[in-house]
Amino acid sequence: MFDSLSSKLSGVFSGLSRRGRLSEGDVAEAMREVRMAMLEADVALPVVRDFVDKVRERAVGQEILESISPGQAVAKIVNDALIEALGGAGAATLNLSAAPPVAILMVGLQGSGKTTTTGKLGLRLSSRERKRVLLASLDVQRPAAQLQLQQLAERVGVTSLPILAGQSPQEITRRAMKTARQEGYDIVVLDTAGRLSIDEALMQEVREIREIAGPAETLLVVDAMTGQDAVNTAQHFNEAVGVTGVVMSRMDGDARGGAALSMKAMTGAPIKFVGMGEKPEALEEFYPERVAGRILGLGDIAGLVEKASETLDQEESERVAKKMLAGKFDLDDYASQIRQIGKLGSVSNILGMLPGAGKLKEKLGDRDLDTTIFKRHQAMISSMTKAERRTPAIIKASRKKRIAAGSGTTVQEINKMLKQFDDMSTMMKRLNKMGLAGMKQMLSGMMSGKGNPNMPGGFGGLPRR
Repeated sequence: MFDSLSSKLSGVFSGLSRRGRLSEGDVAEAMREVRMAMLEADVALPVVRDFVDKVRERAVGQEILESISPGQAVAKIVNDALIEALGGAGAATLNLSAAPPVAILMVGLQGSGKTTTTGKLGLRLSSRERKRVLLASLDVQRPAAQLQLQQLAERVGVTSLPILAGQSPQEITRRAMKTARQEGYDIVVLDTAGRLSIDEALMQEVREIREIAGPAETLLVVDAMTGQDAVNTAQHFNEAVGVTGVVMSRMDGDARGGAALSMKAMTGAPIKFVGMGEKPEALEEFYPERVAGRILGLGDIAGLVEKASETLDQEESERVAKKMLAGKFDLDDYASQIRQIGKLGSVSNILGMLPGAGKLKEKLGDRDLDTTIFKRHQAMISSMTKAERRTPAIIKASRKKRIAAGSGTTVQEINKMLKQFDDMSTMMKRLNKMGLAGMKQMLSGMMSGKGNPNMPGGFGGLPRR
C-alpha cells in the first residue's frame, strides 16, 4: 500500500545523505519533496502541513545541521513524526474492562467489509482473549445480511444470535443483550446496517442502538481503498454518533495509504485494527511504529516474528531443522517447509516486513515475484511415492515421466527441482561437517565479502555449481 510513498521518501533521505553537512536550504528543499510525496499518497492537506512543519522545525536545529550523518538524523525525525501522525507508539487496545456482557458496536457504510470484520473480530476475541462471544446482525436492510453473519460465525467457531424474522434492529439489540446476560457471554458484537451513503435515518438508527446497548467500543469499519473518502466517512460518523476506534479493511490492497496517515489527525479516533486479507484470521492490531518502519524501509521484524509465532507449527519447524542439520532432509520435509511459507501469506507482504525490501522491489519494477514455483514443487512431491520422497536418488527416467504426468509439469521441471533439492542437501551436509566453529568462520567471511580460504568451492565456502 505504501510502496510509492516509501520509494519517494527513501529518495529524499538518500539525497540528504550524499550532501554531508546540511544547510537550512537543503532541509527546505527536502521538505518540499516530502510534502509532494505525501500529497501524491493522498494524505489530507491539513495533515501534510502539520507534518512538514513539525519535521522542518526539528530538522533545522543546530545539532542536526552539524550532524555527521544528517540524512539519518532527518530520517529519524520523519520516523518519529510519522508515528505521531499515525496515533503514537503502541497498539490502541479494545476497552473490555466493563462488566460483562461488553457490547461492541460495528458501524460503517455498506461495502466497507463491516460484516466480514465482525466475524474476524469474533474469532480474535474468542481465540486470543479466550472470551465467550456472541455475534448479532442488526442489518434488516440488506438481503441475507443476517444469514451471512450466521455463516461467518459458524466458520470461525463462535455463536451467532438466532435469526427471528420481522424484528427491528432495536428489538434485535435488546434480545442480543438479554441472551448474553442470561447465557453468560462475555462480549456481544453488534453488526449494524450500512448504507450506500451517509443519511440521517442511518445515524438515528445507530444512536438508538447505542442507547440500548451502551457499548464500550464503537468501531467504524472503513475501506482503505477509498482513500480520502474513508477519512470523510470517519469524520461524519464521529460527529454524529461518536467513534472510539477505526478498523481499516483491505490494507493489503494497492491504495496509496493516505487515509491511514490522515485518520487519527482528522477524526481523533485511533486505528485499532487492519484487515490484511479475506481469511478469518487476517485481522491485525495496528502498530503505528511498525507501519512507519515499513514506510521508511526499516521493515517490521517484530511484526514478522509475531506473525510467524502465531501461524507456524513450532514443533514441525524444530523437527525439520534438526533433520536439516543432521543432513537427513528429504522431500517430505521440503514439502512441509513450503506449507509453512504458505501460512505466512503472500511473499510480497513478507518482503515488506524486511528492512531494505523497498530497494529489492524497485529492482523488480513492475514484475512480481514468481511464487507459483512453490505450488509446482508441491504438486511434484505429491505425485511421488513414499519411497521416492524419502530417497530421491531412486527417481530415474520412467519415474520422472510418471511424476510429470501426475503433477501437470514436465520432466525438465522435475529435473530442475531435484537438482535444487540435491544442492540444498549437499549444503546442509557440508554445514553439518563444518560444525559450529566452521559455520561462524563461513558467516564471518560472507559478512566481510571474502570466501573461506580453508574450503574449496565458491563464495563463503559454499560450492559453486
